[in-house]
Amino acid sequence: MMEASKVIHVRNVGQEISENDLLQLLQPFGAVSKLVMLRAKNQALLQMYDISAAISALQYYSNVQPSVRGRNVYMQFSSHQELTTVDQGSQGRKDQDLDPNRILLTTIHHMLYPITVEVLHQVFSPHGFVEKIVTFQKSAGFQALIQYQSVHCAIQARDTLQGRNIYDGCCQLDIQYSNLSELQVNYNNDRSRDFTNPSLPTEQHGRSSQLGYGDAGGLYALHPSGGRAVTMAQMNNAAAVAAAFGGGLPPGISGSNDRCTILVSNLNPDKVDEDKLFNLFSMYGNIVRIKLLHNKPDHALVEMGDGFQAELAVHFLKGAVLFGKRLEVNYSKYSNITPAQDAHDYVGSNLNRFNRNAVKNYRHCCAPTKMIHISTLPQDINEDELISHVEDHGTIVGTKLFEVNGKKQALVLFEDEEQATEALVCKHASNIDGNTIRISFSQLHSI
Repeated sequence: MMEASKVIHVRNVGQEISENDLLQLLQPFGAVSKLVMLRAKNQALLQMYDISAAISALQYYSNVQPSVRGRNVYMQFSSHQELTTVDQGSQGRKDQDLDPNRILLTTIHHMLYPITVEVLHQVFSPHGFVEKIVTFQKSAGFQALIQYQSVHCAIQARDTLQGRNIYDGCCQLDIQYSNLSELQVNYNNDRSRDFTNPSLPTEQHGRSSQLGYGDAGGLYALHPSGGRAVTMAQMNNAAAVAAAFGGGLPPGISGSNDRCTILVSNLNPDKVDEDKLFNLFSMYGNIVRIKLLHNKPDHALVEMGDGFQAELAVHFLKGAVLFGKRLEVNYSKYSNITPAQDAHDYVGSNLNRFNRNAVKNYRHCCAPTKMIHISTLPQDINEDELISHVEDHGTIVGTKLFEVNGKKQALVLFEDEEQATEALVCKHASNIDGNTIRISFSQLHSI
């Protein structure tokens, strides 16, 4: 049997199959860092971010025949452990020569629906605070410049969104780093926007004066605009959900929700803060922002990464009990939480669970249970130390320490779901002997 590798070898890749088609097969299991199309051999090589992602992908596709555009493709571990620049040759993906920059130049291909500043903001804002957007028309097609508050956010957005479609089957994003240091925005309208300066005029008449950017006024005005824009984290959910739930959705989940912000009420204001809500809601998706409402101390807004993740949270947490209060969890009338001093931002948090291995995390989504699963524990921890760390949250019925791939993990069974939920919200991301532990609900019923 071929030795496990980060690099996956794909055969029977017809000429009709694009790089993006192959990315959609593998990105639900983790980030793809390199891709080589071997057109002469009808083959491709894809390097995953880490070896566990490659193993998860091949384990899944050993039971499900991958098919692209009606053609079966076949996967196995490559004899390469890494793809080098030499391996990629002239057919590999050509990364930008430009250094990473907080301004992204985005070209939109196969543009069947009009793309406005609002659509672009909805697509790019989950990855960080977008300061400015300018759209324009060039010979390469419809383009946009998106300026983030930080280079880190721009890198994350490019890595996540490159090659994705805004609408099903069209409006594909081709993202590069810009060489500009600052965008100049003179008007706030559907072609340009400065989100840091809402007082700019709308320039309702005449042409845009965005010197050097061109003009996109009236572009595609005759095309239908009936498509629904969704955030890019949602674009690949279908494949991740299929992998996690065996091709279908969990009972009671429609998969059609597009509202990302949740209103949580009947909280215990004396015991709840933003980080505790993050620990709970991050069980169901990545968290963008959380805001406690000062005029209603038992209310909070939670903005999830996309509508599907929000639907999971609403479905599984409605009626859950936390700190003696039964939570009311519903969709908010607000589409997002505006960045502000009283809104905690979690976009760049490495504690967001769905940045990698989304398939595994979707599989673990469930309503609160009596049992929690704890990982990334110190290797030398014993049961007494484990119990001491969590026993202040309720009566512990049983514990079990074990190892997976040489890493210490544990199951802790509480007397009821409320106690386990309290332990999760209070102790997820806490520290034991220098280890930041991770906690999730376990769907096992006994130890």
